[in-house]
Amino acid sequence: MTSPKPPSIQRGQVWDVKFDPQVGSEIGKVRPAVVISIPTVGRLPLHIVVPITTGNPNFSKFPWMLPIAANTRNGLDHDSFADAFQVKSVAIERFIKQRGTLSQQELDELATIIAYCVGYKPPKPVT
Repeated sequence: MTSPKPPSIQRGQVWDVKFDPQVGSEIGKVRPAVVISIPTVGRLPLHIVVPITTGNPNFSKFPWMLPIAANTRNGLDHDSFADAFQVKSVAIERFIKQRGTLSQQELDELATIIAYCVGYKPPKPVT
């Protein structure tokens, strides 16, 4: 008996991901998430994702929340937020269904927000 072929998961794609079981304040249940890992990093069948949540407009005041307008390209049903503070690696078995993709601009903004969340500051150019 052969194993089912794992899905082709790519950076920038939006997938429904099963986050349960959750612990404490971790994000839980099945919800959309954007894949942010690059294919050249990592040896395990894992991908780094940022969960997407619907929420109230007040989320826009938090610098770790990226607003994402629902559209046919990303496959979201509601205007939402990518919660960069909840970034995590997940096994491919948690990926349920692809919804769509983010734009390159949204993906770049999300990478910048993640860098902010972990305290990364680009080195100053040497003059």
